[in-house]
Amino acid sequence: MFEGYRTAFERYGFSPAVKSGGFLFISGQVGARPDGSAADGVADQTEWALKRIEELLRIAGLDLTDLVDVTSYHVDIESTLPDFMEVKRRFIKSPYPAWSIIGISGLSRPELKVEIRAVAALRE
Repeated sequence: MFEGYRTAFERYGFSPAVKSGGFLFISGQVGARPDGSAADGVADQTEWALKRIEELLRIAGLDLTDLVDVTSYHVDIESTLPDFMEVKRRFIKSPYPAWSIIGISGLSRPELKVEIRAVAALRE
């Protein structure tokens, strides 16, 4: 799922996720398909971003229930939040992580509308 991003990670000098101090810190994930193209609409972008987070968690032996802190960034938050929340409810179940939702003016590419970063607690 991350092949298209491998060069971006290297080019911009960051990791998709890092383990430290009992936590997995996941870099901001955007709603792009495996080929790097932006998914259509906020709902699809949210789903792809959450799938990317889910895959990084899986690689670390974790799942979405291990999330403890999440921050999502939204371009044009007033119009994008309803579609985002609909998809979020399908993926994120109780017990819920702490979550901050922040409106922003733009992301790395103009077609992207949502970015999600997360922290998960590593299992003993």
